[in-house]
Amino acid sequence: MKRIISFVVSIAVLAAIYWRIDLGEFWDVLRSSSPFWMVVSLGMVLPLNVLAAWRLKVLVPSTAGMTHWEANKLMLASGTLNMVLPSKMGDLLKALFMSERGKMTRALALSCVVFEKGCDMLSLLLWCLVGLVFYPEKNVLFWAITASIAAGLIIGSFVMASDRIARSVFHILARLAPEKLGKKFLDLSDSWAAMHEYFWACKVRLAKVVVMSVGLWFLHLLQIWLFVIALGQSAPLLVSYALAPLAILAGLLPLTFAGVGTRDAALLYFYGPYMPAAAAAALGLLCTARYILPALGGIPFMGGYLEKVRAYRSKATDIAA
Repeated sequence: MKRIISFVVSIAVLAAIYWRIDLGEFWDVLRSSSPFWMVVSLGMVLPLNVLAAWRLKVLVPSTAGMTHWEANKLMLASGTLNMVLPSKMGDLLKALFMSERGKMTRALALSCVVFEKGCDMLSLLLWCLVGLVFYPEKNVLFWAITASIAAGLIIGSFVMASDRIARSVFHILARLAPEKLGKKFLDLSDSWAAMHEYFWACKVRLAKVVVMSVGLWFLHLLQIWLFVIALGQSAPLLVSYALAPLAILAGLLPLTFAGVGTRDAALLYFYGPYMPAAAAAALGLLCTARYILPALGGIPFMGGYLEKVRAYRSKATDIAA
């Protein structure tokens, strides 16, 4: 039911956006876009997935025996599941697949996924902060956003670096939250402890994952800037590095289906000074393609996972509950 509601909200937000813009101008922007840069920018989906799979392979213990090909299939399949299952269930199921396929405990597999997502978020905040520092037109809102992003980056870094701080934060949240949600924070605290013990035991592996994560998100945001170029629009590179992460963060709000709608609205607002609304709407369409294309790429590999999905869905729900 929740998934249906989020889908309806996405449709409603998109309807409001496309009602507002000039559809003729929207199609003109798409028709006049650069075929070369469109192919280059959309084509980045493949190497980005390969790089993410390589990072996953580095993340898991060598004893798991995960090959790069298996990591690629797992990344694509989890992306497909994330599009159709609620609450990023694809990532939870990815941990369950890893624990069965590799010689890993379920707690360690879940810890790998948690650490992977933590690195993604901190890398996104880092590049957003870099862009905001150089953003030319700062007002009160952007100073507030810059301060919030900096605070999130600092707090997140401390949580990732210190098991004691992380446990304190999770226990405070558990006391403040309702009982059911509080239990989730306590369970996450236990998984986080396992993650911390594993990842900080090898500084070389940790450094590799951090560098790969920062580089991966540099390329993700570069792809979005290339979308701007492909659409024949003009936004400075560092400006795009400030604005695109804000739209991505808006898409993470649990209001719409896969961020569709909230992400598009944020792109219209933040990129408004640099392009017309029709071009910003086209940019939103291309940003949605960043998620749809890997999800479609994962469909051929779903056969080997569907039975596991049926068997593990109740267990994954228990983890999320």
